Parts: sequence; C-alpha cells; structure tokens
Amino acid sequence: MPADRQDVGHAPAAVGRPDCGGATCAEASEKVPFDEKLRFLARPESYPHAPRSVQIRETHMSVVFLADDRVYKLKKPVSFPFLDFSTLAARERNCLEEVRLNRRLAPQVYRGAMPLSVTAEGALVLGRGVTVVDWLVAMRRLPDWLMLDRLLARGHVSPHQLDRLGAVLARFYHRTGHPRLTAHDHLARIVRQQAENRAVLTAGRWRIDHGRIASILDRFERRLDAVRPLLERRVSSGCIVEGHGDLRPEHICMSEPIAIFDCLEFDRDLRLLDPFEEIAYLGLECTLLGHAEVGAHLGAYLARSLSDPPPRELTRFYTAFRALLRARLALAHLLDPVPRDPERWEPLAESYLALAAAAVG
Repeated sequence: MPADRQDVGHAPAAVGRPDCGGATCAEASEKVPFDEKLRFLARPESYPHAPRSVQIRETHMSVVFLADDRVYKLKKPVSFPFLDFSTLAARERNCLEEVRLNRRLAPQVYRGAMPLSVTAEGALVLGRGVTVVDWLVAMRRLPDWLMLDRLLARGHVSPHQLDRLGAVLARFYHRTGHPRLTAHDHLARIVRQQAENRAVLTAGRWRIDHGRIASILDRFERRLDAVRPLLERRVSSGCIVEGHGDLRPEHICMSEPIAIFDCLEFDRDLRLLDPFEEIAYLGLECTLLGHAEVGAHLGAYLARSLSDPPPRELTRFYTAFRALLRARLALAHLLDPVPRDPERWEPLAESYLALAAAAVG
C-alpha cells in the first residue's frame, strides 16, 4: 500500500494542547488520544497535498491511510509478547527501522518517517510542531492492480514476469548481509517457534480437529530431527541471510521496477533465514491462492542463481515450518480482546494445516 514524503504545512485540528508540566514531552505526547489522531488523519484537509479522499485500512499493528497517491502508516500503541509499540520512542524507532529495511527492496517507495505534532495553538499537524505526538511511515502508493496476488487472481503472471522477480530476489540475496550465526542459535529459533506453534494450535478453544493437529505437529518434529544435520550445514556454509522475513504475494508489486515492501521490521531474528526458506514461504502463500507453480518456478530460478541450493527434503521442511507458523498466527488473532473478522481465522488456519500436512508427508 505504499506514498511520498513531502514538506508539510499546517493542517490544524482542534485538540487539547498537551501540558508537559513536570512530565517529559514524550509523556505529554501520549495525552493526545489515539482516536483523536485517527480522526485527524481520516480527514482529507489534514494533508498538505489536499487528497480527494482518504481510505483507511487496519492491520494487526497499524492503521494505514491511503491519501490519493500517498500512504501514511500509523503504528498502534500496542504491546504483544513479540513487540512493544506502547511508547512514543518505540514507535519512532520502529518507523525509522521500517524505512531503512524496506529501502533495500523498495527504495522508490519508502520516503521516510514523518512526525505528527501539536502546534503552539494546540492543533494537530503533519510535520514538526511544538510537541511530536506520534510518527508515521510515509510512502508512495503503488498500483493495487499490479500486486502479485491480484495478478495471480486474474491469471496474468507469465514465466517471464517470474524470472524478473527471481532476478530481483537473487540480487538481493547476493548483496544482503550474512549475519554471524551459530547452528545452535539458528536451530534454537526454529525449536522456539515450533514450541509456540504447538502451544497455540493445541489450545482447547479451537473447533479444529485436535487429534489431526497433534499428528501434524508430531510428524513435523520428527522431520525436524531428520533434517537437523542439513540445517546445521546450511548455517556453517554461510547460507543464512538477513532477508525480507514476510515475503507474501500481497507484498510484491510487479511494477517497473519491481517493488517488494512491508518486510518484517520488528524482529531481526525472524529475518535471519535461508533464502530458500523465504522462497518456500512465498510459494506456500501462492499455493494457497491456487498457484503452486510460482514457488516451483522461483525455487528453480534461485537454484540456478545462488550457490549450494538445498535438497528437496529441506525445502519441504521449510514449507511445513512456515505453514505451521502461519496457522498459529491466524488463530492468534482470536486471542485479541476484540478480534477483527473473527469468522476468518479458523478456516484459514485449517488451510495452512492442510499444506503443512502435505509437506511433512
């Protein structure tokens, strides 16, 4: 959904002016209610480029404002076991990190972090005022109709287009950082994620067949024991990179140049992976859309482009691992106090579990 960072003028909206008093400005900034920020950003007149309309899309951790050809992402002041956006400083750090990381694969899209401030008169403004009360990621909007998931839905993705995408990813994996990582640490990450998968997926509240879930989890863990030497060799051979971390078809715009955006910015450990794990993940998501050929094509392209491709046994393991992770994340939405789209998550988890079962055999 990425928009342009521009110089911003004053677009005031009446709010109570924070009074720092004996508190820090960071503490004072939290006195502007989140709902007030949302109402301000929902109004076209709040933006200096005067968009015709503002569309709002909500994700688990952000609210996104589509203002004609620009996009602004506001982080929710939330705290989960895997991240904490509850303070102004944390949201600023995350916005800056999101821009830095996403410029690796979408430099023409991510324009910078933009402050949301209060003026001396007590009005909200996009840009610098007296007190910064929040931060947004400013982006250029990409054409929805060129997103890979939309193209797949219309059957408009050719082998040539997949080769273009494969070339972009191969260049990225060649030049991105190779972290210092031990085989022990890498395997510990997988074991830790699998423990979380098991804890959520076997919780008694789901209507999913618990016997089937337990069987899939047990088979996966036996597969993990079998591929452990292969995983260790991938680490010792320097195959692990700092990748995108959340490579899904809705995060790929097949424009010219191709833009790959919305990487997983809040946890570096989850970005440290084998490139073929990342491609297995993208292939999994495309299979869910009815296009298993995408993962196969890109996997073959990268096998030709990168040295030391893994054996098929390991790519199947990567597919199963990501499918279980996605099933867990789908059900985790239902653990929220007020889940969004509650009817969606159990059927989606079932679909991922079916793909995990197929991958582990």
